[in-house]
Amino acid sequence: MSSVATIVVLEGDETGQELLVEALRVLDKSVIDIELAFETYDLSLQNRRATNNGVVHEAAAAMKRTQLGIKAATITPETKGDVGSPNAILRREIDGKVIVRTGRRLPGVRPVAGIHSPISIVRMAVGDAYGAKEWREGEGINEVAYRTERIERSVCRAVAEYAFMHAKKTNSKVFGGPKYTVSPIYEGMLKEEMDAAAARHPDVKYDPQLIDATYALLLSNPGDPMVIPSLNRDGDCLSDLVMQLFGSIAGAESVLLSFDETLRPSVVMSEAPHGTAPRLFGKNVANPMAMILAAAALLSYIEDKRAANASRAIYEGTLETVHEGMATSDLGGHASTTDFTDAVIDRVKRKLDIWSSL
Repeated sequence: MSSVATIVVLEGDETGQELLVEALRVLDKSVIDIELAFETYDLSLQNRRATNNGVVHEAAAAMKRTQLGIKAATITPETKGDVGSPNAILRREIDGKVIVRTGRRLPGVRPVAGIHSPISIVRMAVGDAYGAKEWREGEGINEVAYRTERIERSVCRAVAEYAFMHAKKTNSKVFGGPKYTVSPIYEGMLKEEMDAAAARHPDVKYDPQLIDATYALLLSNPGDPMVIPSLNRDGDCLSDLVMQLFGSIAGAESVLLSFDETLRPSVVMSEAPHGTAPRLFGKNVANPMAMILAAAALLSYIEDKRAANASRAIYEGTLETVHEGMATSDLGGHASTTDFTDAVIDRVKRKLDIWSSL
């Protein structure tokens, strides 16, 4: 990534947009002491309809140029023939291959089964059950449904390689895997790439498991930090499970990645994994934590020590804010959205100021 960072800001809908504004407050130069440039694109449902998704294509082109993007939650209309999901367009046009979602323990929130260390799901962003060709033949009790799925070795390789890179960065083990014993040709392709990546990264602990065993063992995990590479549908399910294992989705962020020919991230788009929360819109009560953590994640991909320090300060400052009793109502507190962000900003400023003196 370039050390001269321009971030493409993809505005969204309802509470999603409100929380994006809070995250951008944390990225202000007065907070992190880094000059960032921002290009803003309005991906609200109204503007997507007005431009017939033209603004989504413009935003994708901008991210390919700047390599960095942060996205608010958006509304996906269910009516056939409407503008559909902007995420599908963005993934396709930036050639997004991998989605990373990390669950982590939040202070004061009791996790399930004693889990306390972070768990990252590294899943395919394309292919597998999503976009598969489906059809039915026959009638009545004799009707049969079919589905033709596909995965690509290039995507399998990106998932496997990034899983090991992320595990090394976070001092985690690579755990889990597909059901390759039942599907040696299809799901076995991901297992082959996991094994090859393990050989390239002998310093990373590798504990492959079948997907059913992965689910079962997550509930008896001794607490080790883990990175789980997965197929698209498996990863979708695992992401939801892991978020709930930590008792709240608030402490998680989601990152979409595309890669260059050396399997290094070439475009990074971060976002919160939750939706637009229309019931909370305009009330200043929604939890901005996941969106703030998305901002922290994005900074970690900028090749600049100051950005790395700012990323860590935001992660730590956000979790410390909750630890010290400042929380929104979903976590049992009474803080407003802006109160929580103000508290995070104060802690980030103090951390960076102290670190600069050391």
